Amino acid sequence: MTVVQDFVTEIIKRSQYQEMDRVYLVNRLFHLVGETSLESTSEKRLLELKEVLVDQAIQNGKIEDSGAEKEMLGAELMNFITPIPSQVNQNFWSTYQSSPEQAILDFYQLSQDNDVIKQEAIAKNIAYKVPTDFGDLEITINLSKPEKDPKDIAKAKTMTSSSYPTCLLCVENEGYQGRIDHPARANHRLIRLDLNGEEWGFQYSPYAYFTEHSIVLDTRHRPMVITPETFSQLLDLVDIFPGYFVGSNADLPIVGGSILSHNHYQAGRHVFPMEKAELLQEFVFEGYSEVRAGILNWPMSVIRLQASDKRPLCQLAEKVMAVWKDYSDLSLDILAYTGDQPHHTITPIARKKGNLYELDLVLRDNHTSEAYPDGVFHPHQDVQHIKKENIGLIEVMGLAILPPRLKDEMLEVEKYLLDEYNTIKDYHKDWAESLKAKYPTCDAATVSAIVKQEIGYRFLRVLEDAGVYKMDAEGQAGVIRLLKQMGATMP
Repeated sequence: MTVVQDFVTEIIKRSQYQEMDRVYLVNRLFHLVGETSLESTSEKRLLELKEVLVDQAIQNGKIEDSGAEKEMLGAELMNFITPIPSQVNQNFWSTYQSSPEQAILDFYQLSQDNDVIKQEAIAKNIAYKVPTDFGDLEITINLSKPEKDPKDIAKAKTMTSSSYPTCLLCVENEGYQGRIDHPARANHRLIRLDLNGEEWGFQYSPYAYFTEHSIVLDTRHRPMVITPETFSQLLDLVDIFPGYFVGSNADLPIVGGSILSHNHYQAGRHVFPMEKAELLQEFVFEGYSEVRAGILNWPMSVIRLQASDKRPLCQLAEKVMAVWKDYSDLSLDILAYTGDQPHHTITPIARKKGNLYELDLVLRDNHTSEAYPDGVFHPHQDVQHIKKENIGLIEVMGLAILPPRLKDEMLEVEKYLLDEYNTIKDYHKDWAESLKAKYPTCDAATVSAIVKQEIGYRFLRVLEDAGVYKMDAEGQAGVIRLLKQMGATMP
């Protein structure tokens, strides 16, 4: 048997193709990978066979040995086991009628089987937890996304630029072959769904940061915006996807996510540290006695609302946002506008627990100052050696997505603490010196755990910097002033 024959056997096993289609499939694969086929030496999983076929295509001169071309061929090979979009949607909604959970599970399994979710790449991430006064924060050093291939970078400079698809989240990515400067999506599928009369799409994230990390996206290319409709859509989505949280990045630069050009939400089956946080203080909003409300014991400023009825929850969330958008407190350097430029918005997160709906409204302020040119409520300069990127939805909830550079840089910090030869970066030295003073008995057996723990504490500082109202007496007094402005009273 050849690898081509083995791959065809897997296609027939996992798709609607039948044994009668074998010759046809072999010929289609020969076209893609070349007719000089490698012999099968042992039983391999589907994704392993795919990688061997990609290598075969390189040897046969069908593709160049570059990251982009290997990715495009790999997606095309996995497209053989992926039903067409209409069939994927028919399968999903047919199963959904009897079991929403099974429909979601089936689509999640397909997205793993056909390599939309890059499981082997995700497994490279470094992940651990660090206990703090606010619970166990989750730390991830992101090693899953492949670096750009120098060959592809050079080739891209000679190519005619294209604006199709408009962005990485556009519906036009479904089935897109890919190119040097745009990822391959031949095997990519979207579940279509209706949100308040609008067509949206549901997909899984290729480089997941948490369990069942998924994206719900507007099928129109429209900028991200937090509106009253956002709250109703989030609460509808937690009904559509049982057991999932659904949240949105903020819609302003600095405090927003990485893609503000396309309206979308993130979702998944994951309990983040923030969800476990207790209420620090409860209060009642005038006219909304059926809504339980409180401020979270969390380093960022979070108003939690809970009710069994979505309507008052949405109405109250709209009121909270409307007041916050125009609210300033200069004594705490909280500024709603600079001229006509708005600075205030919300990062909203929705969940459903039994019959109770829950909305977390995280207050965000993106103004800058001479002292803090990157953002007053952005990671300050002294912690940017660990995290200097925007604090988006995922970080807000207590999961740090840290840059891959830290994997090697932390090893040099460890050597520095042990007084060994090292190439520590200058921007880590002040921090490393403080660790030397804090842990004078640090040794080879403990240094790695110490550095990991201290990275967690650094991330806690990042969240504290991003928090509008600090967890001190002055900050909490400021929260009370805001809540009173919103019509809240303390019980």
